[in-house]
Amino acid sequence: MLHSKNGTLTVKGSEMPYIRFGSGKRHLIMLPGLGDGLTSVAGKALPMAWMYRSLAKAYTVWMFSRRRPLPEGASTADMAADLAQAMEQLGIEKADVIGVSMGGMIAQHLAADYPERVGKLVLTVTSHRPNEILEGSVREWMELAEKGDHRELMRSNLKRIYSEEYCRKNGWLVPLAAALTRPKSYGNFLIQGAACLTHDASDKLSSITARTLIVGGEKDLALGGEASREMALLIPDSRLLLYPQWGHGLYEEEPAFLKEVLRFLQEEHR
Repeated sequence: MLHSKNGTLTVKGSEMPYIRFGSGKRHLIMLPGLGDGLTSVAGKALPMAWMYRSLAKAYTVWMFSRRRPLPEGASTADMAADLAQAMEQLGIEKADVIGVSMGGMIAQHLAADYPERVGKLVLTVTSHRPNEILEGSVREWMELAEKGDHRELMRSNLKRIYSEEYCRKNGWLVPLAAALTRPKSYGNFLIQGAACLTHDASDKLSSITARTLIVGGEKDLALGGEASREMALLIPDSRLLLYPQWGHGLYEEEPAFLKEVLRFLQEEHR
């Protein structure tokens, strides 16, 4: 929790919130998913430092939101370019990168387009292109956002991301989550949702040189477990870790997730 900081950069005329914690010599960047369009990382340095304290011992950890406001039509490749510019501003020459869900889509472009910036890469519950499951979930969420039905958006989010057991135990939290995460505007969320639907890094994955760990869940109702298998076939020398019992929220529900990720990150670099 020491050395935690909440900050904001100006990238292409827009604000980009970020947080930093930890004191390790190596840098680690964590990129959140589509939920970033509802609530950014702004002001969350202390709780994130506590949640990811096992990573903070070895790393200086950075978490970046997408810039606000995003221009209409912004793509995941554009967001990777924004991130590269943010790294330059902060003097982060190279970092290991963990991308979760939509964050993993952005990380794919970052690793392919800016290979000198990425050490190791962890792609968690993400996809290199749209598929039927991804399109169904993202379109549902976007339709609910356009209607302003935030409670139902949170209910759908819970159902598609977490396990049945988790939903049974925590369904009562939906009204609270709806109250805490309702944005003033759904603009950034809708732009990011559209970027997920048009994301396609199929022709770039073979050029990724970063040593890569792909983590997926067989029961992923947000984008499907098959997406992880497909990426593992396309990224050279990548490693696949597929959990048969978990879905999209495995990064929160699987107790060994952070241990596995840290073990991979701390293996000797090539």
